[in-house]
Amino acid sequence: MYNKSGKTNDAPQQVTRVRTPRAEDREVLATVENLLGASRVKLRCMDGVVRMGRIPGSMKKRNWIREGDIVIAVPWDFQDSKADVIWKYTRPQVSWLERKGFLKG
Repeated sequence: MYNKSGKTNDAPQQVTRVRTPRAEDREVLATVENLLGASRVKLRCMDGVVRMGRIPGSMKKRNWIREGDIVIAVPWDFQDSKADVIWKYTRPQVSWLERKGFLKG
């Protein structure tokens, strides 16, 4: 592969670390189905439950969450139908998760 100056680009590919959900912290992978407004999203979790997710302020400032994104959610202890979104995956990270078998379907 050649860059603009005509030189080859033989740089090694970067290895990206992908955060996986921790079962001991009750973290599950989820897909964002709908944006509900007021920092709320509808999540389809990998454990088969559809939950209402809340995006905390620290994530709201950093990340832009859209429909179809893959996220890590932590279900609430006292109300299993709701969860907090704690992590959003990028496209290369999602393809890595699919290759390694973390995402079903």
